[in-house]
Amino acid sequence: MAGEHEIHVAGADADVARTAADAAIADVARIEAKYSRYRDDSVISRVNAAAGHGAVDIDGETHALLRYADQCHAQSDGLFDITSGVLRRAWNFRLEPPRVPSSEELAPLLDLIAWRDVEWSERSLRLPRAGMEIDFGGIGKEYAADRAATILMERGVRHGFVNLGGDIRALGPQPDGAPWRVGIRHPRAQEVAVAGFDLVDGALATSGDYERYFDLEGRRYCHILDPRSGMPVTHWQSVSVVAPLCVVAGSCATIAMLRGAGAPAFLDAQGVAWLGVAADGTIYRPPAG
Repeated sequence: MAGEHEIHVAGADADVARTAADAAIADVARIEAKYSRYRDDSVISRVNAAAGHGAVDIDGETHALLRYADQCHAQSDGLFDITSGVLRRAWNFRLEPPRVPSSEELAPLLDLIAWRDVEWSERSLRLPRAGMEIDFGGIGKEYAADRAATILMERGVRHGFVNLGGDIRALGPQPDGAPWRVGIRHPRAQEVAVAGFDLVDGALATSGDYERYFDLEGRRYCHILDPRSGMPVTHWQSVSVVAPLCVVAGSCATIAMLRGAGAPAFLDAQGVAWLGVAADGTIYRPPAG
C-alpha cells in the first residue's frame, strides 16, 4: 500500500484512541501481508504460482473479496477484471525513456485476462491457465480502510477518519457535529483542490491518471488499463466518488475511469455522489439529490 496513510481520532480518551488506532493499523498491515502481490507468502502469490495447476485453499474473507470482485465485473460489463494485472508485464511506468508496448506484446497477455474462466468457491480458487494472475489492487486498500474504520468503531471511537493513500472512510462527524471537509486534488496540480466533499459517515475514493503514468509525444499513458485493448484509459483525468463504504467508492471510481464517456450514466445509476475531471480539464459534478 505504497503511499502516505493516516488515522485521525477526535474526541476520545487518549488511551482509548491509541489502543484503537494500534488495532486498526495492525489489521491494515495484516491485509497487506495477506493479499500483496509483492510477498511470496501471500494468498495472492500462492494462487498465482499455482496457475495452470491445482486449486489453492482460501478462507471466508478471501471468498468475500472474490464475490465482490465478481459483482464489479458484472456491473462493469467485464471492464473491472482482477485478472488484468498481467498487463503490467508489458507496461513499465518507471522506465526511462518511456515506451509504449506493441500490439504483439499485449496480445498474449490479453488472452490471459479471463475472470469468467476462474474456478472459485467458498473454499478454493484455481486459475485454469499458466500465466494467469489475480490482483486485489483495485479493492484491497479500500477494503483495508473499511476494516480499519470498523475496528475503531468497535473500540469506542465515534469521531474520526481513516485515510489510506487518499482513500478515506469517515466514522462520525467532528466532535462539534461538523462534517469532515475533504478536498479533491487537481489531477494536474498536486497542491490545488478542484472541489471538496463533506463527509460524516461514508467514504470517498479517487481514481486518476496522475499516480503512475508517463507522457510521451504529447499523450499521457496511465496505469489504468482497458482489459479489452491493454491500453490506458484516456477519457478522464480523474473521477472521485462518495459512497457508504470505501471499497464501493473505489471500485465505482475505477469502473468510471474504464467506462469513459459512459461513466456519468453508470455512476448516476449507482446513486453515488461524484466528481469527474475530463481529459480537457472540464469539471463535472452532478447536483446533489
